[in-house]
Amino acid sequence: MSGEPTYVPKSPLAQWFESRLPVIGLVHSSFVAFPNPRNLNYWWTLGGILSFMLAAQIVTGIVLVMHYTPQSGLAFASVEHIMRDVNYGWLLRYAHANGASMFFFAMYIHMFRGMYYGSYKSPREVLWLLGFIIYFLAVATAFMGYVLPWGQMSFWGATVITSLFSAIPLVGDSITTWLWGGYAVDNATLNRFFSLHYLLPFMIAGVVVLHIWALHVHGSNNPAGIEKKTSKDTLPFHPYFTVKDGFALVCFIAFYAWFVFYVPNYLSDADNYIEANPLQTPVHIVPEWYYLPFYAILRSIPSKLGGASAMFIAVFVIAFLPWLDTSRVKSAAFRPLYRIFFWLFVACTILLGYMGSQPPEGIYVIAARFLTVYYFLHFFVILPLLGRYERPKPLPDSIYDSVLGKSGKAAVADTTQMQIREPGQ
Repeated sequence: MSGEPTYVPKSPLAQWFESRLPVIGLVHSSFVAFPNPRNLNYWWTLGGILSFMLAAQIVTGIVLVMHYTPQSGLAFASVEHIMRDVNYGWLLRYAHANGASMFFFAMYIHMFRGMYYGSYKSPREVLWLLGFIIYFLAVATAFMGYVLPWGQMSFWGATVITSLFSAIPLVGDSITTWLWGGYAVDNATLNRFFSLHYLLPFMIAGVVVLHIWALHVHGSNNPAGIEKKTSKDTLPFHPYFTVKDGFALVCFIAFYAWFVFYVPNYLSDADNYIEANPLQTPVHIVPEWYYLPFYAILRSIPSKLGGASAMFIAVFVIAFLPWLDTSRVKSAAFRPLYRIFFWLFVACTILLGYMGSQPPEGIYVIAARFLTVYYFLHFFVILPLLGRYERPKPLPDSIYDSVLGKSGKAAVADTTQMQIREPGQ
């Protein structure tokens, strides 16, 4: 059931086309007959969900661009025009705005799953790096998109983040001026961000193709963290995983639709419904929720250069996980100590997100500093030392044994014992 691709065109037209451009055969080998580890669980459905959300963001974004005006004096009014006058414009905008949050929600789960099961380890380092590039491009795309409504939080968020580059010695002011297109966040800045926000999703789509290509070179990792050895370890992608992925996608779409139709503004800031005013700073400048952990790291360090450096290092250190984690065992299921520190890291990240949403004062700053220290300790101290001193549990002989080994052997043993007892009864 998990053999090599066997697509054979039946009609003469299909044979003629396939001999010249084997697109259907490529799709068949990649998404129908492609052998996947038989022990993949629902945590492996996030890739398909992310692909769907990226497509949804591109489609809704293209339609929104048809009605948006990238001009500082008209941008806010054009967004209101979309909401009030364009047929189903409110649906398009809410689907696009909440779609960004859904994309990052799925992506963070996807990343944490990769960390838990060691999906970044050999031979999948390039796969992990491509995934990080997708994440980084998504961060940049979402930030630029958040500026486009030209509300108070959009304007001041852009001002705060772009001003960080001015802390770079010697060239900081020049970089900031280039980003702004002048000496302040204004019309030129909006045009730059609009242009890049429209372009980057297509770049993300291109990297996604490379990501899938790299995935198909060595195949998916699995909860046991061991490589497939025989055909018994795998199942074809269709129908086993298409059905599972499809069910997970339907559940995720229902979750997504609940936000769009019932609480469309729950994840946004009320200040962004006030037109941008360079002369009035909001009381509390807060970015979107998916930036909050890194925003807390930025604010926890008094130095502007130090805070900006720590924030960017906190993002880019994720790309170096394949070399920071020195353990040869991939899955946390067989690494009891790593499993504890993994969940501590997840808790640390969530708490940093909460600290980033609070005013930068008192206990929130102190707590953010402790959490920032632990965040970096996890990558630069804990992971390297665990690889050296941790004693993992024994690994199963194969993926097949990890699925059916204990229960399967027990069932066989029980059946054998029953057969032995029967003659004497």
